[in-house]
Amino acid sequence: MKLESKSPFARQTNGQRWPVAILGATGAVGQAFIRTLKGHPWFDIAEVAASERSIGKSYKEAARWLEDELDPQVASLVVTSCDPDAVKAPVIFSALDANIATDIEAAFAKAGRIVFSNAKSYRMDADVPLVIPEVNGDHLALLAHQRTTRGWTGAIITNANCSTTVVAAALAPLHEKFGVNKLFVSTMQAVSGAGYPGVPSLDILGNVVPYIGDEEPKIERELAKMLGKLENNAIVHAPIVVTAHTNRVAVENGHTACMSIGFDRKPTVDEAITTLRDWQGFKPSLGLPTSPEHALFVHDQPDAPQPRRHVMMGRGMTTSVGRVRECNMLDIRMVAMSHNVIRGAAGGSVLNAEVLVSTGFVGETFAR
Repeated sequence: MKLESKSPFARQTNGQRWPVAILGATGAVGQAFIRTLKGHPWFDIAEVAASERSIGKSYKEAARWLEDELDPQVASLVVTSCDPDAVKAPVIFSALDANIATDIEAAFAKAGRIVFSNAKSYRMDADVPLVIPEVNGDHLALLAHQRTTRGWTGAIITNANCSTTVVAAALAPLHEKFGVNKLFVSTMQAVSGAGYPGVPSLDILGNVVPYIGDEEPKIERELAKMLGKLENNAIVHAPIVVTAHTNRVAVENGHTACMSIGFDRKPTVDEAITTLRDWQGFKPSLGLPTSPEHALFVHDQPDAPQPRRHVMMGRGMTTSVGRVRECNMLDIRMVAMSHNVIRGAAGGSVLNAEVLVSTGFVGETFAR
C-alpha cells in the first residue's frame, strides 16, 4: 500500500463529502472534534454517539457545551449508542476513554468503518499506525497488513498521547538528519489535558502537580514507535533511550516540553535550527484543510514559546520550538510547545483522516 496525494486538496475528494460520526461526542475531546469539523470541506457530522445516559436526547440536551456557540445542526442531532448497528457513518472519530474504547473501536473496524482513535488502547499494537501525519504519515501504509492480520474490512488509526505529540513533532527533523539516541524530557502540561471538569482548583491554583498517571511511560514507549521505520509490514522502533518527567501546571491549553537531546552525530546549534526551520515532513500531509502553514515554527525570542502567546499558531496545529542551544549534559537542548486538545487530540485525528481521503484510501474502502 503506497500513500501518495493524487492532486491538490481542493480536488482530492472530487466534490464528495463524507458523513462522519463522533463517539464520546459529549466530552471535552468530542466537543473539540465538533469545533474542528465545523465547516470542514470534506466531512459532515452526521451522527453523535455517547454513553447510555445521553442516548435519545438531542445533542444540545445531552452535552454541557464548553466553548463558543454550538452549531445548530449538531445541536439538533439525536445522540445514539456507540454501536456499529446504530451508527451508519463510514468514518468514525473516537473520543472514547481507553477503558471502553478497546471493544467498541474494534467492533466498528470489524463492521468496515475507518476509526480514528484518541485512546491509548491500540497505540502500541504492532499492526496499528500511531501517527502524526507530518512525522510518520508513511506508517499509514501498515493498514493493509492490519486488515489482513485481523480480518477487518475497516481499520483503526491512532494518534499519540498529547504530550508525546509535542515531543515527537519537535524531534522528528533532528532524528531524520542526526539520529536521536538519548532524550531527557520534562513536561509542563495544561489542565485541559485532564478533560472536564478536570483538576480541582485547590489542587492546581498556585501549584504544580509532579505526577500524571501513566503519562511518563506513554512518552517513553510511543516516541520510539513514532520515530521508527516501517519495514516489511512492521515498525522497527527507533533505538532511543528516553527518560520523562511529567507535570500538571495551571495553564488552560498548551503542553510545553523541555528537552535535552543526545545524537548519533552531534549537530551545531545553527545546524539544529536550520534543520528545524527547513523541515516540512511527509508530503501527502501538506496543503490539507487542517494542516498548518508551518508544522514547526522556530522562535528567535529567548522567552518563547509560551502557551498564552503561541498556542493558537496555525489554528492550534503548529508546534512551536525555541531556546535551541548547547547542552552541558547531552548535545542540544530546546523547548517545544503545542495545543494539546487541537494538535494533540481532535485536530491530529482529523488530519490523519484527511491524509487517508487525499491518498484514496477512504474512497477505495467504501467503493468495494
